[in-house]
Amino acid sequence: MSSAEAITHSGFVAIVGRPNVGKSTLLNHLLGQKISITSRRPQTTRHRILGIHTSGNAQFVFVDTPGLHRGGGKAMNRYLNRAADTTLVDVDVILFLVEGMRWTDEDQMVLDKVRAAGLPTLLIVNKVDQVTNKAALLPHLQTLGSYMDFVAIIPVSARRTADVRRVEAEVLKVLPEGAALFPQDQITDRSERFMAAEIVREKLTRRLGREIPYALTVEIEQFKNEGRMLVIHALIWVERPGQKAIVVGKGGENLKLVGQDARKDMELAFDSKVLLKLWVKVKAGWSDDERALRSLGYED
Repeated sequence: MSSAEAITHSGFVAIVGRPNVGKSTLLNHLLGQKISITSRRPQTTRHRILGIHTSGNAQFVFVDTPGLHRGGGKAMNRYLNRAADTTLVDVDVILFLVEGMRWTDEDQMVLDKVRAAGLPTLLIVNKVDQVTNKAALLPHLQTLGSYMDFVAIIPVSARRTADVRRVEAEVLKVLPEGAALFPQDQITDRSERFMAAEIVREKLTRRLGREIPYALTVEIEQFKNEGRMLVIHALIWVERPGQKAIVVGKGGENLKLVGQDARKDMELAFDSKVLLKLWVKVKAGWSDDERALRSLGYED
């Protein structure tokens, strides 16, 4: 495709759902490359991230959002829900993700918000490859279909290419007419600095499991090219000295392994050799402090 004039359909497509239903995994597979971090822990996604996919005569601008959830009175929880809520005002199409045979109070809360938005909505029933009782799946889909007039109900495994392409085809049917919104070679609206911070946070979340993922964040202090080497200094903030000890690990083992894994992903993402240095510092109560959140990049 040689020019933006070749694009005849374009629009913003929000990917919404409760935490840990596979929104970021779906986005990455729709794009054919990883821009949104993933882990088995809920609330891994903390920011709205645009993933831009130009295919044929269409440009899909997917918006990955934090999981909508109940409870959690901290400033961080309020920020996450605001980031997801406000997305529904600014898009053309909604992909509402649920998980297999599960339906929870939080799914119902998301459904209520999706209904209120009044936008064309596709229900994506993810992780159907994990459903053991296949005979129960069709009745469950029929029940879900009674909740709202969905444009389509699509059972998928977000990792299967054929399922992902079917989602794309169904979205195209309701994507508005219009010219390209972004250059056709652009993949995301986020900077390399942002992506570097997210890569480090992903490795920390995966490494530390249930211990302290929600009490840490990552700030990039330096990001610059020095000859053929990209030099990145990342600062990991936690809330208590005990958490710092866990992040560092015995003899620095955790920090060393996180750095190794993050550097490998950065070299692939930035197509460059990377020198990555990590530090851990304590900022008490940062996740419940609106000013601290803004200073660390958590802005609406």
